[in-house]
Amino acid sequence: MTGLRVLVVDDEQPSRDELAYLLGRDDRVSAVETVGSAAEALRRLHADPPDCLVLDVQMPGTTGLDLAAEVARLADPPPVVFVTAHDQHAVAAFELSAVDYVLKPVRAERLAEAVRRVARLGEGAPAGPGAGAQTRSVPVERGGATRFLELSEVTHVEAHGDYVRLHTGGDAYLLRAALSTLEEEWAGDGFVRVHRSLLVSLAHVTELRSTGGRTSVVVRRGLDGPQSELAVARRHARELRELLTRRATR
Repeated sequence: MTGLRVLVVDDEQPSRDELAYLLGRDDRVSAVETVGSAAEALRRLHADPPDCLVLDVQMPGTTGLDLAAEVARLADPPPVVFVTAHDQHAVAAFELSAVDYVLKPVRAERLAEAVRRVARLGEGAPAGPGAGAQTRSVPVERGGATRFLELSEVTHVEAHGDYVRLHTGGDAYLLRAALSTLEEEWAGDGFVRVHRSLLVSLAHVTELRSTGGRTSVVVRRGLDGPQSELAVARRHARELRELLTRRATR
């Protein structure tokens, strides 16, 4: 495919300039245009639709989420990447079929990953959260050997000191990484935080339970694999329930 034409929408000039600079350094991007409001973005979309939208979430008037909802109604909507300082909107963003959700301050390699996902769509790869999980993998060490573990195998991720433990349904692997880093980097692969020490893969959720005011989620890999019941923090429970309900009714 030819280079991507990207439209950046952010009400703060320094953020627009930084994103334009980083995107302009990516060989997969041929052109970057920036606007400061959702209204300007809509005018630009109708005049000459870009190949990708990079949106801030919190903007005066029409927010990035509102704009993404408008874009989704178009006959041929461009893919959307959110770039924001606020992590609490991730679930709502992916309900709008966002390709990725990048947190500020933006790291060049993280933005490049978002561009990679958009480029894969142009090559015919499936869209939406979790689409990349069929091919993406992470290197894990065990017994002096390195295995490339596919993200589609991981049911949940547990914080473990300076490491995280990747659970695959009956097995687990340690990876030196921060849970907050994986929350950001794997959001587009369908991983969401349910507790300060836990991420779960929505693809492996089989049940959401509420008992005595406490909420838990059940994850299982495959039809006959072992299942795990994991506690869900109160602040994440409602958002998780709404997301799972919408996925089930699609």
